[in-house]
Amino acid sequence: MGTALDIKIKRANKVYHAGEVLSGVVVISSKDSVQHQGVSLTMEGTVNLQLSAKSVGVFEAFYNSVKPIQIINSTIEMVKPGKFPSGKTEIPFEFPLHVKGNKVLYETYHGVFVNIQYTLRCDMRRSLLAKDLTKTCEFIVHSTPQKGKMTPSPVDFTITPETLQNVKERALLPKFLIRGHLNSTNCVITQPLTGELVVESSEAAIRSVELQLVRVETCGCAEGYARDATEIQNIQIADGDVCRGLSVPIYMVFPRLFTCPTLETTNFKVEFEVNIVVLLHPDHLITENFPLKLCRT
Repeated sequence: MGTALDIKIKRANKVYHAGEVLSGVVVISSKDSVQHQGVSLTMEGTVNLQLSAKSVGVFEAFYNSVKPIQIINSTIEMVKPGKFPSGKTEIPFEFPLHVKGNKVLYETYHGVFVNIQYTLRCDMRRSLLAKDLTKTCEFIVHSTPQKGKMTPSPVDFTITPETLQNVKERALLPKFLIRGHLNSTNCVITQPLTGELVVESSEAAIRSVELQLVRVETCGCAEGYARDATEIQNIQIADGDVCRGLSVPIYMVFPRLFTCPTLETTNFKVEFEVNIVVLLHPDHLITENFPLKLCRT
C-alpha cells in the first residue's frame, strides 16, 4: 500500500446551507513516512451548462454563455511542506460557506443540460519523483427554505378526445372520459405529489396509466435560448384495463439531487412538469401535462 488521501465530512448526509461552516478531516495514511511539498484544500461550486445536440451551432452566441458559472471558489493551505509520519494522520478543517458579492448558492442539482455541483478537493504536492495526490469529495447544498407558508394550488382535470391537443385524426380516437385532480401543483420538494384519477368510461381497453416526472432545462443568453425537456422518472400507477369508476391514487416522491426548487436566472432555468400518460389498446397514447413549482420550506 502506498500513500492514501481521504476527505471525511463531519455530517453523514453531507447537506449544508449558505452561511454554515463545512467541517471535517483530511486523512493521510501511509506505511512509511511521507515527504511532501504542502497540502491544500479547495472548495468549489460550479454550474455546468451543456447544449443538446439539436442546439449546437444554432446560436453562435451560446458558446460564450455556456462556459461554467463559478459560484464559489476558495483554497486554504492546510500544511506547509514537510514530512508526515507513518500510519494515519488526521488534519481537521473548517470552511465557511459564504459567497462573494451578489452571487447565490444555488441548490445542488444533477440534470442533463444543467448541473450544479459543489466539491472539496485536497491536493498533496510531492517532489518530482513521486506523483502528486488528489482526492475529491462532493457535498450537497440545500437552498434557504422559503419564509411563510406555501399556498396549495389544487388542479382538477378532465381528459376526453375533445380536450386533447396535437391530435391528427380525432375521429379515429376511441371515446373515453378520465377525471381526476392533483392536490397541488405548488409542491414542497420533501413531500410527495398526490392526487387521484378515475376512468369514468373508455371504449378501448386500457393498457397502462403512468406518471412521468419531467425536467425542463433552459440554457442561453439574450440572443436565444435552448429549451430541453427530459424524463427524470416514470411510475406506473395502474396496469391493465382499469375498473371504470375506481379511484386510482396518484403518489410520487421527488428524487433527491435530480430535482431542486424551481430556479430561474439570467443564463439558465430549471423547471419541472408532470405528465399523466394513459395507454389505450391497440397503441393510442394520451398525455396530459401539468407544470409544477417546487420549493423548499
